[in-house]
Amino acid sequence: MRNFALFLALCASACATTGATLNSGVGDKMLEHPPWFAGRNDPVSSHTIGHFPVAYQRGAAQSVIFEPEGGANSPMGKLLVEMNSYLDSLRGRNAWDAALPAGAVPPDVMFGCMADAGGDCLEKDDSLIGGGSDKMRLAVGRPSQQWIQYTASLGGRDSTLHSLVITVELSQYLLRQQGILGKKVLELGTGYTANFPWLTSLDTPVQVVQLTGALVGSDGRAVRIGAEGMLARRTDLLTSSIGGQKLITDEEIAQLRDQRRDDLPGQPLVWQVAMKNLVLALTRGGE
Repeated sequence: MRNFALFLALCASACATTGATLNSGVGDKMLEHPPWFAGRNDPVSSHTIGHFPVAYQRGAAQSVIFEPEGGANSPMGKLLVEMNSYLDSLRGRNAWDAALPAGAVPPDVMFGCMADAGGDCLEKDDSLIGGGSDKMRLAVGRPSQQWIQYTASLGGRDSTLHSLVITVELSQYLLRQQGILGKKVLELGTGYTANFPWLTSLDTPVQVVQLTGALVGSDGRAVRIGAEGMLARRTDLLTSSIGGQKLITDEEIAQLRDQRRDDLPGQPLVWQVAMKNLVLALTRGGE
């Protein structure tokens, strides 16, 4: 009995650690189609929300050596400057600086294909009971206690009760087959779909640059979480046919800075549409 009690205590301790999704505020959600959001839909007063600068989570999907640079003079660094200026214009209030104290780890929103222990997307034969590899997983890991305390101090200074945390990162999405002709499409986010050549393999996931975000209460628990894909790296037919995958490069990030939504009035920038959709969904909820 003592050994069993010790086992339960260890499990409870592990589940309470930074990054654990248990008791994070929003449970894991399996989604087949966008919009990629989960959590409560009750309204949150805008004046109670403070926001941190958009950050680049390099290495979220794989080793950092395979992902674009994030320095100030890199395309990603320049994109972050533009994103933060736009976020400030959307929110108009309560912009907090990025000087987090040591040990302050923010909540980690994770979105992408259902993966195995090695981080590879599950194949159809490996799909989970009740889930299946045709669905995408949206989840959030708990922030550290230092982050919660630091955010609470900022909130006390501004009389805010919630924090908005947005991250740029890479992930892996799954291609879909649509219509009687079997058209290959990639559902990136709210009202945004990319077409792929018909011969592209459905078994090969696609690398995507995405925004993830969380609206977090003063207790560190997420109220709402979400994701918006912005750019997909197309893999050529030969590479795809042998299970290979092209990686996102600095050049693609540079292109994303200027890429526009030709399907929308005024042809707005892709990343601005994604940012606006994410911010509105997280901050307004059911309003």
